[in-house]
Amino acid sequence: MRACIYGAGAMGTVLGALVARAGRQIDLITRNSEHVAELNANGARVTFSAVGKEIVQKVTALTPDKMTGKYDVIFLMTKQRGNAQTVTFLKDYLAEGGVICTTQNGLPEYSVAEIIGEDNTLGCAVSWGATFVSPGHVLATSSPDAMTFSLGSPFGRNPKVEMVESYLSCAGRVEVEDNFAGARWSKLIVNSAFSSLSAITSLTFGQIAKDKKCRAVAQALLKEGMDTALACGVTPAKIQGHDLVKLLNYNGPVKKAVSFALIPVAMKKHKNLVSGMYYDLIAGRKCDMQFVLGVVADSAQKAGKDVPVSRAVLDMTAAIEKGEKTVSPDNMLELIALVRKK
Repeated sequence: MRACIYGAGAMGTVLGALVARAGRQIDLITRNSEHVAELNANGARVTFSAVGKEIVQKVTALTPDKMTGKYDVIFLMTKQRGNAQTVTFLKDYLAEGGVICTTQNGLPEYSVAEIIGEDNTLGCAVSWGATFVSPGHVLATSSPDAMTFSLGSPFGRNPKVEMVESYLSCAGRVEVEDNFAGARWSKLIVNSAFSSLSAITSLTFGQIAKDKKCRAVAQALLKEGMDTALACGVTPAKIQGHDLVKLLNYNGPVKKAVSFALIPVAMKKHKNLVSGMYYDLIAGRKCDMQFVLGVVADSAQKAGKDVPVSRAVLDMTAAIEKGEKTVSPDNMLELIALVRKK
């Protein structure tokens, strides 16, 4: 079989290095020509910050214009806003009976399936993070034992999961989800709180969870996400073995206090993580917030739910993208005031 990672940035480089380290063929494809050159010359350098470990792994990297032949498995790790154009391009490189597995955030499987069909589409909710350091060098910011994958399809059972699982298991623990919609929503809920706040403030997940005022904002976003999922008839699946709703949802002051106390514990293995959307915003690019927190807000509107904190973060992100605001920890002050009013 032939496999590739299309959009081999920070997370794709970590995944590709670990798959290659396990002795499997995989091509790392990215438009970043400097990254490609360094990967081919000196290998993928992956630093695991949580445990102070580093590996250097020989890999095969190339730019999209150098792609040839067909792939049985394509891991899609680009920004979701370009899916229509990207998947249309990749369609010509997908082998008969092959599959594109999107590891993007949000609910991207539907946009992929519109182009290549439901049978050829799988999704994976990735519960870890990585940061690009320099060409050829990336930082894995989650603990290695917290590197998990929730794999499946929102369209029903798909036998191709076994083919994809064989690659993902080289990098971490894989859960094949019957309730894949629930798995997607669990990751979406966490991202809607921590990735979104990290993006507009530059704070790590750990800093957000540690500071009580910031944590209150994250808790409000988690609550809005969980209430929206349940209102849409989706039961969030367990994430890394933990029942998100049972642990963190609440309807009274006692359970709210318990939830508040548990948030730093839940984020402990991901405390060094910074949202990838942060790097887009500080570079002056549009980020994928609309495909993360925007999914929650749009779904809430359809379900008749009010999500004022989510909408405030979306508005703030739009203002940053327009140059009307800047990424800063001070952005949290406005959100803290909003949460106090609720």
